Amino acid sequence: MSYLLVSPCRNESDYMRITLDSVVNQTIQPDLWVIVDDGSTDATPQILADYAEKYPFIKVITRENRGHRSVGPGVIEAFYYGYDQVDVSQFDFICKFDLDLDLPPRYFEILIDRMKQNPRIGTCSGKAYFRDKKSGELISEKCGDEMSVGMTKFYRRSCFEEIGGFVRQVMWDGIDCHKCRQLGWIAVSWDEPDLQFIHLRPMGSSQKGIFTGRMRHGFGQYFMGTGLIYMTASSVFRMLHPPYFLGGAAMWWGYVKSMLTRQPRFADKPLVAFIRHYQWQCLVKGKAEATRQLNEQQTVVWQQSHG
Repeated sequence: MSYLLVSPCRNESDYMRITLDSVVNQTIQPDLWVIVDDGSTDATPQILADYAEKYPFIKVITRENRGHRSVGPGVIEAFYYGYDQVDVSQFDFICKFDLDLDLPPRYFEILIDRMKQNPRIGTCSGKAYFRDKKSGELISEKCGDEMSVGMTKFYRRSCFEEIGGFVRQVMWDGIDCHKCRQLGWIAVSWDEPDLQFIHLRPMGSSQKGIFTGRMRHGFGQYFMGTGLIYMTASSVFRMLHPPYFLGGAAMWWGYVKSMLTRQPRFADKPLVAFIRHYQWQCLVKGKAEATRQLNEQQTVVWQQSHG
């Protein structure tokens, strides 16, 4: 079973050697790793050149410097800049993979094995942790079991093609999992020792700080079609976890500000209705039970398309 990694990156010299080494040391290495240097101005190009010379499966593609680091749609544009230059039909699995991660050695081996065991799993991942700067303790980023995490989106290629790939907007890494479920696929992540990885740049931290990153997440939820009640509940949950109060408050304000200024929203109305119904079920039944019931309900949808 072959897999492709595609990594958009810009100015990652602080973290990338750890990530590069953790992939090189995987029990099953990628068949091809396309790294898109999105106009780096630090030591990133030289580090990439050193690794590409040493490891034949690493291919570096360089984009013109746009003058700034871009998140959300900019990251996906960089992803597709590399993805579109590869004959993806030769790979069974593809992964959008960030260069600020430290993976356990059996990470990809286990994901491939899980997907071979269950053909309905369309996308999956492990769980992200970050290290507390004061105590050194590893802290979970509290990503839901019903999603594959954005920094390492491991996909069955057929599923990725069926959902139409990634939406080029901030909430691309949430919309994709909902689209999977709408089409009968399963999106999942597991919190197990061999699948727990360190996120060297914590989720939503942004190059401009935690508040900006979490506000961007709030806008993304608004764009995706999330309702205010669900967003409020989600924000309160985040307030109870590091960074305490600030992270959740920033998410809620990002959503409300987008609502007050009438920002554009996702145009796929059937998918938005599907998402909102699921979110209401999560509020009523709890996310685990709502997800279990939905995955069971959508079995027939998957079987109609895949036998």
